[in-house]
Amino acid sequence: MNKYHLDPLYEKIVALQNIYIDRATGGDPSEVIFLQLRQELITQKNITKYLPQFVRTHHSIDSFWQFIKHKYDNYAERRQYIYSSFSEVLSFLEEGENRPIDGITFDNLAQNINEEGLHELWQKALDRRVGDPDGAITASRSLLETVCKYILDDLQIGYNEARDDLNKLYRKTASTLNLSPDQHSEEVFKQILGGCSSVVNGLSSMRNKFGDAHGQSVKSIKPAPRHAELAVNLSGAVSVFLLSTYKNRKE
Repeated sequence: MNKYHLDPLYEKIVALQNIYIDRATGGDPSEVIFLQLRQELITQKNITKYLPQFVRTHHSIDSFWQFIKHKYDNYAERRQYIYSSFSEVLSFLEEGENRPIDGITFDNLAQNINEEGLHELWQKALDRRVGDPDGAITASRSLLETVCKYILDDLQIGYNEARDDLNKLYRKTASTLNLSPDQHSEEVFKQILGGCSSVVNGLSSMRNKFGDAHGQSVKSIKPAPRHAELAVNLSGAVSVFLLSTYKNRKE
């Protein structure tokens, strides 16, 4: 696709985005055009998984209005949320398949367990990779921690909110889902699951060293976008693994 974004599919996505913004900021866009655009886009199998969740779950512009008016009180926040939500599918069309884990199954999993907050954290991590690597690393760690807490909460398994860090939360979640290395006898599974634990420990350390959750000295090394992309990919992969295992257990 050329740099002026003349791809018809790209233009239709932008048109749908603008309809959402119009309705969210007091406008009265055409329901007919909205329905035509939405129907055409959600049937495009190559982009369906990248579309915002509200596009897939709200079948009319008025349904979306009921959602967005309660989510954010002012126009600026609504615009930012919509722009951010569409950034993934627009970036996909610009960059093609050369992307991180993105929404491969993450959005579908988050949708199936009705946890919008997980999608928002994932989107935040994706959006910050280039412009705010520190923030992307922190968001990646927060995503994984939230996934662990979501699973433990849903299974009514207690943890210490103040003292249990990411490593402790992951170990408790993994043990609950039978994903701890010592719960398996096959060496290959022990190695893979041990590797997952190492990834979580690395993400926690990376966040403490590079993330924006703590103050940094002027001599601190600043993370590059490639560091942020690594953190996002690792967090996304482990989060998808935990959620899919949990979903399979529930079913």
